[in-house]
Amino acid sequence: MAVKNAMTSDFLHSAYGGESMAHMRYLTWGAMAEKEGFPNIAKLFEAIAYAERVHANNHFKEIGGDTADATVVAGAVFGTGKTVENLQGAINGELHEVEQMYPVYLNAAEFQEEKGAQRSFHFALEAEKIHAELFKQAQDAAKGKQDIKLEAVYVCPICGHTILNGAPDNCPVCGAKKEMYKKF
Repeated sequence: MAVKNAMTSDFLHSAYGGESMAHMRYLTWGAMAEKEGFPNIAKLFEAIAYAERVHANNHFKEIGGDTADATVVAGAVFGTGKTVENLQGAINGELHEVEQMYPVYLNAAEFQEEKGAQRSFHFALEAEKIHAELFKQAQDAAKGKQDIKLEAVYVCPICGHTILNGAPDNCPVCGAKKEMYKKF
């Protein structure tokens, strides 16, 4: 069912645009990390790119309604640099979503009683908190000219929850079973 309120619809469009750009940006930055000799940081970028795609898909689904053109205004980090700088761009983007964007979007969806948008914004907000921390860990390693230590990255395909080295029995955000997690 399509959202009923224009403000929540606008926020879903904006979040869709931002998450779509983050997905592509992280794939680009992952390739740069691989090229610089950081295969695990590259893997982290690839996994979180997938999580951002999950968020974009959730927002897109909640927009619903008829197919129509829309101008999408979304904040985004642009440019490429060395892996340490790219990780700072990722941290900045994730913190913007956690501290400013998603709390406002979620609040509006709650006020306007848009249950699907509430769920989609909540899922993204909770995952972005983790992404910021994981990117910070990776940046700390890269600043020391080291790769982040990890065996694998697991991402929930329902909400984008991301965790290193093993999936939980149930996703702490959406409750999805361990078997559903995608391993990178």
